[in-house]
Amino acid sequence: MNLQEQFDQAQLDSKTLSERPDNMTLLKIYALFKQASSGDATGERPGMTDFVGRAKFDAWAALAGTSKEEAQQQYIDLIEDLKD
Repeated sequence: MNLQEQFDQAQLDSKTLSERPDNMTLLKIYALFKQASSGDATGERPGMTDFVGRAKFDAWAALAGTSKEEAQQQYIDLIEDLKD
């Protein structure tokens, strides 16, 4: 399988994990997915009252400069670790 196919499979696998990951891991999954699919974070940072949106944006923005391929590989590796 090529990297894109592995990434697509990891997306499917992420929906069938035996245990729900903790919130920090969920943020990392989200950020890596966004970086791999959309590139660097865009738009305005959510306001102080949008705690979840702000945390998600900050996690994604922290990956700025990471290539699509590197983000895909990190996402695949993380999901594989969570499957075990």
